[in-house]
Amino acid sequence: MAALREDSPECLQALHRLMKGGDIVGLFSIEPVAATGNLQLIAHKGLEQMIYDGGEAPPAGDEYQTLAPDAVPEMMQLARLTQPGPFAVRTIELGRYIGMRSGGQLVAMAGERMRFDGFTEISAVCTHPDHRGRGHAFALVRALMRNILDRGETPFLHIFSDNARAGALYRQLGFSHRRSLTVTILKRPD
Repeated sequence: MAALREDSPECLQALHRLMKGGDIVGLFSIEPVAATGNLQLIAHKGLEQMIYDGGEAPPAGDEYQTLAPDAVPEMMQLARLTQPGPFAVRTIELGRYIGMRSGGQLVAMAGERMRFDGFTEISAVCTHPDHRGRGHAFALVRALMRNILDRGETPFLHIFSDNARAGALYRQLGFSHRRSLTVTILKRPD
């Protein structure tokens, strides 16, 4: 993830200088960001930002485990399979990630990523296709919500605009639409 003051050519050039060859970055904005200079456009994708506005969250169960850095290869594999949005090797460093296993295999995960004063983002919510429909995502998000609310913060999240199933799940948990955004994925070529 990266943040820019504006999407001017000068800011994008400064971003390019901070990146290494092959690095990929996601920029969240109202309008798509045009790639300029030495950054290659990978994709523009519509997002919906949702915020929790439901008062008391349901209690969290204990069917999950905290994911440690040694789980990153499994997390990367699950993220590649399910495409929950930007997720990289070092994403786990941004916050607490939790998961569920079946037969020793990581089959679902979710975590905390961006933090702003009083707000924490729930991110990388994903379930292996063979394990969907069992309530894993619901339970993981509920556990993260409980933890965030216990700290006196408000949970929020982003979903791809075309992910109606996730939107329905989050509305059931007390989230509502806040605003529409675009994520621009840029790459610094090798």
